[in-house]
Amino acid sequence: MTVLPLVDISMLASERLEDRLAVAEALDRACAEAGFLYIKGTQLDAAVFGRLLSRAEAYFALDQAAKMRSYIGASENHSGYVPVGEEEFGVGTSDLKEAYDVNCDYQPTTGRRPLLGPNIWPDMPGFREDVQAYYGHVTGIGRQLFRGFALALGLPEDHFEAHLQNPPSQLRLIHYPFDASAEDRPGIGAHTDYECFTLLFATAPGLQIVDRQGDWVDVPLIEGTMIMNIGDMMEILSNGRYVATRHRVKKVREERYSFALFHACDYDYVVAPAVHGEAPRYAPLKGGEHLFNQTAQTFAYLKRRVASGQLVLADAVPLDSFGQRSLAGS
Repeated sequence: MTVLPLVDISMLASERLEDRLAVAEALDRACAEAGFLYIKGTQLDAAVFGRLLSRAEAYFALDQAAKMRSYIGASENHSGYVPVGEEEFGVGTSDLKEAYDVNCDYQPTTGRRPLLGPNIWPDMPGFREDVQAYYGHVTGIGRQLFRGFALALGLPEDHFEAHLQNPPSQLRLIHYPFDASAEDRPGIGAHTDYECFTLLFATAPGLQIVDRQGDWVDVPLIEGTMIMNIGDMMEILSNGRYVATRHRVKKVREERYSFALFHACDYDYVVAPAVHGEAPRYAPLKGGEHLFNQTAQTFAYLKRRVASGQLVLADAVPLDSFGQRSLAGS
């Protein structure tokens, strides 16, 4: 087990700049020291979390045929049901989990991108409404955190505002089934997250991170908090001050649900070091393109399209390009 920082973000909603700066300083410290942290605050609504959990339990209890009617490979927007074995982070090792993925449910017919378009939804009363309520609630918290990060990096507080119009931020409802007789497969393999930062609500232990000594350590749950971690894009934006820590979910000892919302900027936003007075340690990359390229290297239906030549990835970097491994080689 490891002790991660805990930051109270309540005062990010304060009208006083000094209050918001105090949270930004705490956020900066925690992200620079650990890359993983807990957040708590008056912004977190337990009732919204509870309704999402109830919907997820009901959905994943459906038979496989019913769930596959919303198969992610049939979507326009990389949204829908992800069956066990669809996603693979390690060569030859598929994750022991199933998921339902949604994005910002972009409805206009113009401006669509591979991760920006209409979601597909299961035929389950209340599912879409409660999932969208959670998505809206947590992306609202994310917008406050983007303002906090801007202050932490010495940028104008509204630096990210213009780049959060229709971001391809993804919410994953993940179910880790428990079967004592199952083979020893990870719930999800080791990886960094691709976006700026992630906010996670989980119902049971299982998450592990790599500490600064290179060891895998357990991350316990703390009631009334969410887990937050830095992703590839914020590592670039901070010029390496914050590190996209590698993490995984080990084989679970009890049924586990987790709800991860990955916060990104708009699809065409160019991610580049934003710290003034420092020589850039990272080349710029196109945010949405990076996100799609990484996704296409892990999902079976997208890998098949790449292999057949139907899909060509431009400027894709390997999955292990960020995090402590990348810093060790820099």
